[in-house]
Amino acid sequence: MPDSTWREVADRVFQRRYDPYDVTVAVIAGADGLAVVDTRTDLAEAAELREHLRQLSPAPVRWVVNTHVHFDHVGGNAEFVAPRQLPPAELWGHRAMAAALRAGETDPDWTRAGYELPPRVVPERLVDRSSSLDLGDRTVELFHPGRGHTDGDLVVLVPDADVLLAGDLVEESGPPALGPDSHPLDWAGTLDTLLTRTTPDTVVVPGHGAPVGAAFVRAQRDALGLLAERISALHRGGVPLEAALAEGGWPYPASGLADAVARGYAALG
Repeated sequence: MPDSTWREVADRVFQRRYDPYDVTVAVIAGADGLAVVDTRTDLAEAAELREHLRQLSPAPVRWVVNTHVHFDHVGGNAEFVAPRQLPPAELWGHRAMAAALRAGETDPDWTRAGYELPPRVVPERLVDRSSSLDLGDRTVELFHPGRGHTDGDLVVLVPDADVLLAGDLVEESGPPALGPDSHPLDWAGTLDTLLTRTTPDTVVVPGHGAPVGAAFVRAQRDALGLLAERISALHRGGVPLEAALAEGGWPYPASGLADAVARGYAALG
């Protein structure tokens, strides 16, 4: 079950898990204000988040980071810019994520989930490979380790606390979400890159679920590697796409892998 309060996962780094979707919002507190990582699904949920932030700290929200484009992570962005917040927070995201949001690629997801489409607020501070935020007394690193859950996943590192906010590149409350914009052949390698930024004591906060350690990430990496190998082997063996799932041998339930197999076959040509 999602937590009902903020949890301090490391020094001045907080996680709160919200229904629906058991989605993570994380907050990093610095001398100059708060950095909020992901903003929930719509304005009503973001307004509730605002009240919860006041319970956590009176400090202003100076930075907002979107870990990726999906609707349950970006729908509340408008709560933290003008006219709802003055001065507005800086909004950060990966360049590919911003392009997808600007193009409306995620818009149908709100409708399918029963929400009205919120104002589309696109990050203006864009990351290609890496960047950093100066919170006054600590530095936060933004890092794109590669394609996986989407092509614009952004990881947030807090080096002085040994915390890594992984977004949906890591999921604890269920299998990794391999949707129609995922990259199943790349994801394992992306987690290899992410793991180079961990230590034996790193706290990894997933996009959905409870904090984990590097061993959990390695296990997910291995399962995703098996998935990629299975897709590649079936394609190489001439198994038609429409018959692939029935072949079995999958590391995750086949019912959730239709998009993954289709994406893998398309990438293999």
